[in-house]
Amino acid sequence: MCVFTSGQVMAEDIQQKLQNYRTAPFDARFPNQNQTKNCWQNYLDYHRCQKSLEAKGVDITPCDWYKRVYKSICPMSWIEKWDTQREDGTFPGKI
Repeated sequence: MCVFTSGQVMAEDIQQKLQNYRTAPFDARFPNQNQTKNCWQNYLDYHRCQKSLEAKGVDITPCDWYKRVYKSICPMSWIEKWDTQREDGTFPGKI
């Protein structure tokens, strides 16, 4: 029987998260160091993809790639602001 302390379980959990961690891949459309446009475009692409697939009644899992990318490169404050704007109907992007 294997007995783990909470520290061992936590260390294994962290190791598992590190193995599964994925960051945004290179996108040739945005070759510059400033990734602001990349962040914006992936945020829009995710919500457009989600809207399109939900309208068709299809699973939105393929859209998760865009979400993973924008969550990786966008500041959380921007995401929260954009989500609030979408809810309020004041979001400036075309979704």
